[in-house]
Amino acid sequence: MAWTREDMARRSAQEMEDGFYVNLGIGIPTLVANFIDESIDVTLQSENGMLGMGPFPYEGEEDPDLINAGKQTITELRRTSYFSSADSFGMIRGGHIDLSILGAMEVSEAGDIANWMIPGKMVKGMGGAMDLVAGVKRVVVIMDHTSKAGDPKLLKQCSLPLTGTGVVDRIITNLGVFDVTGDGLVLVELAPEVTVDEVQKNTEAKFKLAEGLAA
Repeated sequence: MAWTREDMARRSAQEMEDGFYVNLGIGIPTLVANFIDESIDVTLQSENGMLGMGPFPYEGEEDPDLINAGKQTITELRRTSYFSSADSFGMIRGGHIDLSILGAMEVSEAGDIANWMIPGKMVKGMGGAMDLVAGVKRVVVIMDHTSKAGDPKLLKQCSLPLTGTGVVDRIITNLGVFDVTGDGLVLVELAPEVTVDEVQKNTEAKFKLAEGLAA
């Protein structure tokens, strides 16, 4: 059975380690904050100038001045700090963020990512994605394995304008988990009851199987 959005977010939360500074992208990545293990201390950074984001507010308790980069209302913590965009992007470009979990429209077998625009469609803004993929130590992508039309999103080469080339380290889809290695894509984990054959039918990119995954 393919993973749901919440399942993908829960699996992605396993990528975090104690002491990490983490930036979460828009969409499914924002759900990851709900599944961070209470035994570890993780600091969430938002590129619009907030370090130490709290959980989403309860209905009726929203503060319109407290928003993340996706313009969702959030809460602050006792340790929360605020700063300018210059300082925020200094953290990102300076390599001080350990992990970024991003959504994507397409990812190539070489770790290229396209996640900021579709030509001819209205785009609100590219946000900080280009800085994140260039400056963060590790980039993990969460996305559905196929488009709404059923087309593969894990491709040999991206067809959409790129956000970054060769920058993705791990891809988590509703069908499984892939690592981008110097020797190509490797399928390292399957969602429950999903078969390798099902993944192959829905994937254009070439990939190998990790030890223990039978074809």
